[in-house]
Amino acid sequence: MAMVCLSDFEAYAKKYLPKIAWDYFAAGADDCNTRDENILAYKRIRFQPRMLRDVSMMDIRTKILGTEISFPVGIAPTGFHQLAWPDGEKSTARAAKAMNTCYIASTYSTCTLEEISAAAPGGLRWFQLYIHRNRAVSRQLVQRAEALGFQALVLTADLPYTGKRRDDIRNGFCLPPHMKLKNLERDFEGDDRSEYGLPPNSLDPSITWNDIYWLQSLTHLPIIIKGILTKEDAELAVRHGVQGIIVSNHGGRQLDEGPATIDALVEVVEAVGGRVEVYLDGGIRKGSDVLKALALGAKCVFIGRPALWGLAYKGEEGLQDVLRILQDEFRLSMALAGCARVSEIGRHLVRFSKL
Repeated sequence: MAMVCLSDFEAYAKKYLPKIAWDYFAAGADDCNTRDENILAYKRIRFQPRMLRDVSMMDIRTKILGTEISFPVGIAPTGFHQLAWPDGEKSTARAAKAMNTCYIASTYSTCTLEEISAAAPGGLRWFQLYIHRNRAVSRQLVQRAEALGFQALVLTADLPYTGKRRDDIRNGFCLPPHMKLKNLERDFEGDDRSEYGLPPNSLDPSITWNDIYWLQSLTHLPIIIKGILTKEDAELAVRHGVQGIIVSNHGGRQLDEGPATIDALVEVVEAVGGRVEVYLDGGIRKGSDVLKALALGAKCVFIGRPALWGLAYKGEEGLQDVLRILQDEFRLSMALAGCARVSEIGRHLVRFSKL
């Protein structure tokens, strides 16, 4: 079967992954409206391409927090990569390094931070953090990540509690016995485990903006906040000294009926006014989606589920295939829209359709 676009990898993963794993990755909250809207919202954005612009030499590189990546697509933090491929996050790290892009490793990885680092020495990696009620656990994770050379800390802000994902409840989802949340297993030894591999209610729902100051006291790493959807929160993020914002609704897995991320991007970018970098995840399925997000002000986008589909297809090689397809589609879309360099992409390239 020729793998031509990302939906080919999706179809493969749906066919060959165990149902319980597929359902976990695919799940959205409640009716899954926000999950689906993340994708549909791109279809309401139309290009206004420019002609005769000399696109014979294309440069699709960009920089995030000062580090160059080969094109403006990174890998978003998602949990439990061993559900998709036996080598789990080690394969993810190797694919990201091979494609010279950024991988955000999840707190809920099925490989240790040490294993992820050793799998792809010198790769660009950020670490995604959930803050636990036991603050010592979070502090140790941050310090481990910094010592291992992770280059930024990504604080997830939209998960004080886990959204209601109906298929996981119906399936009685839990991690297979041989899989562990490797970065946390020592901290919760002997405790009862919930479906997601940790004691119930281990995440701290009391976190506030002031906890960014607490994180800043623990680390020299730049802090990026993930899960922002409004101009008010974007302003607060800047005021509290973060260096980046990921516009995200957790892949539609938390609060259903919130905005699609591409729709929320516009007001966040406007509020930030260039003071910090703004990124986006959710709904990226084609290179032209990447171009639309950059035209509306994102510095870079991150893919979640498509990365898992690539792993399910052929591990590190499959994920490289997914990234390569997005890279080729992005380059082509850019050229056909009349942009030879990322710096030429701007708001003039798109309009919102009346549909």
